[in-house]
Amino acid sequence: MAEEDVATKAPESDAQETVVPGDTPAQTGPTMGEHCTSDRPTPAGLAPKGELRKLGGVDVYLTKPESYPTNPSKLLFLLSSGTGIKSTNNQIQADKFADEGFVVVMPDLFEGNPAPNSNSPVPDSEIQGTSFLDKIKLKAAELAKSFVIDEWLARHTEEKVMPILEKVIEACKGEFADAVGNGGGIYAVGYCFGGRYILLLASERGRVQTGWGGTQKPADEEAGEGANTTKKGPYIKAGALAHATLVSPDDFRGLKVPVTLVCVESDPMFPDEVREAGEKIMSTENVEHEVSVYPGVPHGFAVIGDYDDANIQDAQVTAFEQMLRWIKEH
Repeated sequence: MAEEDVATKAPESDAQETVVPGDTPAQTGPTMGEHCTSDRPTPAGLAPKGELRKLGGVDVYLTKPESYPTNPSKLLFLLSSGTGIKSTNNQIQADKFADEGFVVVMPDLFEGNPAPNSNSPVPDSEIQGTSFLDKIKLKAAELAKSFVIDEWLARHTEEKVMPILEKVIEACKGEFADAVGNGGGIYAVGYCFGGRYILLLASERGRVQTGWGGTQKPADEEAGEGANTTKKGPYIKAGALAHATLVSPDDFRGLKVPVTLVCVESDPMFPDEVREAGEKIMSTENVEHEVSVYPGVPHGFAVIGDYDDANIQDAQVTAFEQMLRWIKEH
């Protein structure tokens, strides 16, 4: 059943100005902000507890409840931002879900090639007081950094990432059949880059999708003519995504399982018009969904990371509770 009036705000105590210090300025086109390609400092006293290993021929970070397999558990996919599976913060984020009773598999979506930390804008402080020529050089360097990210994205498209996920899903159904069976399927959470793939895993669709600008594109030109166009999915039982990037309205079409969204107010990486179009589509297609919009926080805030601002710290806790509650209730 559709939930047409579920869009909410974070608690009033979290409200701040829309412009967040250190946040990524508005960008256009298929790109990502600095919060998708670099980590915040790791909070003191926290360290990963899982392991890096192969699963279905794919590198993954695996973390499990201490009581598993003695006590039943459920299987959860965690799809990361561009910082990938070797990010300490991403690993600790996975551990938090393991502490809640899930066997957590975080697959390497990028085949050992995480996003380059190269999309931060040149600070105004570096520009002020410089010569006109130096200003041109600094801005040229900023443009080059943005190009590097776009070039990286071109190597990690849906046509490359979905087969990786399919391999790991099949391997999980074998090695962790008990957890998959106990949960009645696979659950999934995703952040930033990984957020869009929660929508794809939650849907039934063919291999022809739309690009970031909403125009139809071929699924994979490398696949050649005669590629399989049979509909697939959904692959998961329920999904939760936080501050997703590279999402188009059409990514919300064909959803077949419940999803919850953690969104940032006035987020240039996930524009309001995309979110609103997605809500309309989900309501029209009777998809059970929940959308919470958090003001005064930066893109990427829901991933483990140290912030001085108490409002952002509180929003982190609320966002985790939202995602955890959703997958536990479904």
